[in-house]
Amino acid sequence: MTKDTSNQMWGGRFAAGPDAIMEAINASIGFDQRMAAQDIAGSRAHAAMLAKTGILTDTDAEAIREGLLTVLSEIESGSFEFSTALEDIHMNVEARLKDLIGEPAGRLHTGRSRNDQVATDFKLWVRDQIDAAISGIEALIRAFVAQAEVGADWVMPGFTHLQTAQPVTWGHHMMAYVEMFGRDLSRFKDARVRMNESPLGAAALAGTSFPIDREMTAAALGFDRPAANSLDAVADRDFALEFLSAASICAMHLSRFAEELVIWSSAQFRFVTLSDRFSTGSSIMPQKKNPDAAELIRAKIGRIFGANTALLMVMKGLPLTYSKDMQEDKEQVFDAADNLMLALAAMEGMVKDMTANRESLEAAAGSGFSTATDLADWLVRALNMPFRDAHHVTGSLVAMAESKNCDLPDLTLEDMQSVHAEITDDVFGVLGVHNSVSSRMSYGGTAPQRVREQITAWREKLS
Repeated sequence: MTKDTSNQMWGGRFAAGPDAIMEAINASIGFDQRMAAQDIAGSRAHAAMLAKTGILTDTDAEAIREGLLTVLSEIESGSFEFSTALEDIHMNVEARLKDLIGEPAGRLHTGRSRNDQVATDFKLWVRDQIDAAISGIEALIRAFVAQAEVGADWVMPGFTHLQTAQPVTWGHHMMAYVEMFGRDLSRFKDARVRMNESPLGAAALAGTSFPIDREMTAAALGFDRPAANSLDAVADRDFALEFLSAASICAMHLSRFAEELVIWSSAQFRFVTLSDRFSTGSSIMPQKKNPDAAELIRAKIGRIFGANTALLMVMKGLPLTYSKDMQEDKEQVFDAADNLMLALAAMEGMVKDMTANRESLEAAAGSGFSTATDLADWLVRALNMPFRDAHHVTGSLVAMAESKNCDLPDLTLEDMQSVHAEITDDVFGVLGVHNSVSSRMSYGGTAPQRVREQITAWREKLS
């Protein structure tokens, strides 16, 4: 594309074409061509509205419609030649449309500006990504629910400070992530509702004097309504920020579980075995099976966090309405969306394929005096002891077990009575890990019955 052609797109304001540096810094076609489908959808909706309101003849509108379909076909087939001189996806599409249909192409831009056009395209693109994220999260939740169902009554250690705290069930641990990703699901759905207003028709910033029908274009593009203020419509990038914010929180959850998978799959834990599909070997150590997919998820999350911060920095000092700074709103959102979807897909695959090692989980569940709280609770219930006193007695018994190099259930009744004479052999009924988890019947607790209730509730939500 020649500089002369570029100048014709701008009209008569500029006599000389941009030099190479200005062209390079100004052009966005290298990345915003990803919005081609959304740009053409917006233009088709706009052309149909212009014809309906009598601003455009039916003949011109039909030529534009057919021409845009041809342009879309060329882009999808890979035969379309993008031009940096034409700056962005909007002007590339319009220039090609003019090549195809001639003079009617120049009428397409009536009643709109690149400002509302790019806001509409970008919002449509982000909305598509939200829909994709919702589907990806739902698939991941189903994978966690399936794991929970298999091991609803398998015991494992629950941790605080990565130290053994109390026994829980595998199913309970899996369902904790279901709750986390469930909140992510609601955040994306909330963001989608809030963003679903059409900027199209706001024009440059003040609306237009043409008798356009913004309700018609909004409905055609799947929006709930047109945006109510033309200034805000072209200046708003909250929808992208909300997407990045929700993506960042979801990414943080992905990273937390990725970290657990790295720990759990180690030789020191052996809680899970990851499938070969999501592991790699070592170039020098033949025994190694590395959780590379989990580690890469953990690392890629930083790119999503960075995108969120970057867009906040772009937007924080901009007066209304549009500034060229806002061209820097897309690359980080595109990158974040790509990495979020990749991380969700990889995590779903790992969760579906991983095998929990029941024996290792159960062996670890009883270590580290994990039933000490059950002992303290028994002292309160059976002996009517104040909890702080029960805590002290239990601490003394833990110290005794440590000195004998055994666990609490291995102490004799005489050992226990030497600390507190009223303890009876009934205490041994609460010291097993299975008894411990079964007793946690409070709502939201780890008892297998409660876990299965939550599994059922989530299956109903997902259906």
